[in-house]
Amino acid sequence: MSAYAFVFPGQGSQSLGMLDTWAEASPVVRDTLQEANDAIGFDLAGLVASGPQEELNRTANTQPAMLMADVAIWRAWQAAGAPQPAVMAGHSLGEYAALVAADVLDFADAMRLVQKRGSWMQQAVPEGEGGMAAVVGLDDAAVISLCQTHAGEDVLEAVNFNAPGQVVVAGHQRAVQRLLDNAKAAGARMAKALPVSVPAHSALMAPVRDQLQQALGELSLRAAKIPVLHNVNAKLADNTNVSPLIAQQVCAPVRWVDTLLSMSNDYSITHGLECGPGQVLCGLAKRTIKHIPFDSLAQPAQLERWITAEDNV
Repeated sequence: MSAYAFVFPGQGSQSLGMLDTWAEASPVVRDTLQEANDAIGFDLAGLVASGPQEELNRTANTQPAMLMADVAIWRAWQAAGAPQPAVMAGHSLGEYAALVAADVLDFADAMRLVQKRGSWMQQAVPEGEGGMAAVVGLDDAAVISLCQTHAGEDVLEAVNFNAPGQVVVAGHQRAVQRLLDNAKAAGARMAKALPVSVPAHSALMAPVRDQLQQALGELSLRAAKIPVLHNVNAKLADNTNVSPLIAQQVCAPVRWVDTLLSMSNDYSITHGLECGPGQVLCGLAKRTIKHIPFDSLAQPAQLERWITAEDNV
């Protein structure tokens, strides 16, 4: 018997035309795109289809665009009569898609919330003052030590524990640059700046946490119908702490390695599926829980292949 884990990608997996084949193939996807447009009051689906790229890459647009894409593909999976996953999680912004899929949040509410989240994140740190970088080839403790060594009076933190030997740091741009200048001398195989100016998941996002907490207090959140592991602690929420976990996530590290290990150890999953554009999370999973196959649902043909395989089990 197959047991599926679903993982939902976040910011960084977006691309122009990422839903074109889905919109052609699936009425459910087309309906979801229209619902997303209606929720936020502009043609987001048109921006995703036609660009311009620089507008799609604006955090305030990228976040609702990725939520729209993740949920659209999830609904296509459901419409095909495919099995319900045993556990779900989303990477950073992708956590909101997991919560919509688990019926914790209404889709329209989530669309409006992540649009605000993206805008608040852009406003929290002036353009050019924040940055992020990926460090490859050092363990978690070594990256944390690098951050402490090169922070100075600035903020510099390890914020995404993505895979063994792959950690993302974030903080003030000048501190990120100091780390980049010294990472290879400290033993890193590679260290590179990421093309974002918002230092996500760092302490610089604390004002956004407070704004999210207030906004979440105005929404109706329900108990998850499918288990969702949260980025903040790689654990399930109970009915009392869902909202704080969602709000805290914006200024706390993404514990993705712990999340994948929990999926493997606690839920006996046999397969993992990345429900959204791209296959970034498949790559991270293959480095973390190598014995469990992960595949992408980025295209309709990939969904069809999985449905056919399930029918033959």
